[in-house]
Amino acid sequence: MQNLLALDFGKIFSDLWQSMGLSQGTWQNYVMLVIACLLIFVAIKFKAEPMLLLPIAFGMFLINLPGAEKVLWGTYTDEAHTYDLVENRGLLWYLYYGVDKVIYPPIIFLGIGAMTDFGPLIANPKSMFIGAGAQLGIFIALFGAMLLGFEGAEAAAIAIIGGADGPTAIYVAKTLAENLLPMIAIAAYSYMALIPFIQKPIMRLLTTKKERMIRMKPLRQVSKVEKIIFPVAITLVVGLLLPDAVPLLGMLMLGNLFRESGVVERLSSQAQNGLMNTVTIFLGIAVGCKAKGDIFLTTNTLSIILIGVVAFYCGTIGGLLTAKLMCKLTHGKINPLIGSAGVSAVPMAARISEDVGREYDPQNHLLMHAMGPNVAGVIGSALAAGVLLACFG
Repeated sequence: MQNLLALDFGKIFSDLWQSMGLSQGTWQNYVMLVIACLLIFVAIKFKAEPMLLLPIAFGMFLINLPGAEKVLWGTYTDEAHTYDLVENRGLLWYLYYGVDKVIYPPIIFLGIGAMTDFGPLIANPKSMFIGAGAQLGIFIALFGAMLLGFEGAEAAAIAIIGGADGPTAIYVAKTLAENLLPMIAIAAYSYMALIPFIQKPIMRLLTTKKERMIRMKPLRQVSKVEKIIFPVAITLVVGLLLPDAVPLLGMLMLGNLFRESGVVERLSSQAQNGLMNTVTIFLGIAVGCKAKGDIFLTTNTLSIILIGVVAFYCGTIGGLLTAKLMCKLTHGKINPLIGSAGVSAVPMAARISEDVGREYDPQNHLLMHAMGPNVAGVIGSALAAGVLLACFG
């Protein structure tokens, strides 16, 4: 009884209150919790890139719970919150290690390569020009970011949003401007989820009804030998000319070689299923956990979101105008609608080309023709990333 009376209940309750998140929260925390819940809703309700948007949103939710950062990340030993200067490291610190050392994006490219058939691109190499034209958004965004006052490396990191390739955006942002990583990643994946709403009006505006109804000849059959030589040859050429692109492009081509060789089915299956799914979860949570309120709720975020949407529009326009030019040069043999697939959102952008084409001719199937520019866009965005890293890294 004496021990009970000796307890300082005031101090106990004070310490308990101080340990609660309710006593530590800021308005930024609560705004970010609302934004995270909104992104979770969008990912589930509209199936908007849910594979990455959902873990990103929940990572954002976790790190903005008041008081949770010390447990989930660790205790910083400096005011600048430097990644390496952390004591009592938590779960999110270890998950973020794969982002900090740029491990996750190349592994995701390995899985993408294992899932992708480069046959349509090999059968129609001219598709590479459309993929290149769709990278216009990257360079428009680069100059736009510079005009808004971002420094060279930061502008380059923001510009890669225009490639419509989430892993590439994360890879470049981590290397060139880590402070902008959460804003760039969330902007990239948010706009990728909105591609149907962004692209379809532009496709209708920049093409005529006659062009939309053009039927393209079936693609030739691509041999197995061609499919095996392609990833090796692309890696060799890119490695000799642009080594900075090799981490992404090399893993993309290795995954594709797994797929096409026919002798490592288990590796191919693991790359495109278990491994990719696991890394996608880790990548999403790790990126989301860097979107803390005091960092995210700034004018820079608004600028990046604005630049991102302009970049997506310009990328789509670049691909469509390139395809229209090729339509003229081939005397109407290429349907310009496949130009919108030049952005590297695989296979979503190709499906949109198919959908718009069938609105005007239900028997017109453009999917396989659009897959050529679509996979060319994946290669193009990796090459553009290599150029930006070489110039600003």
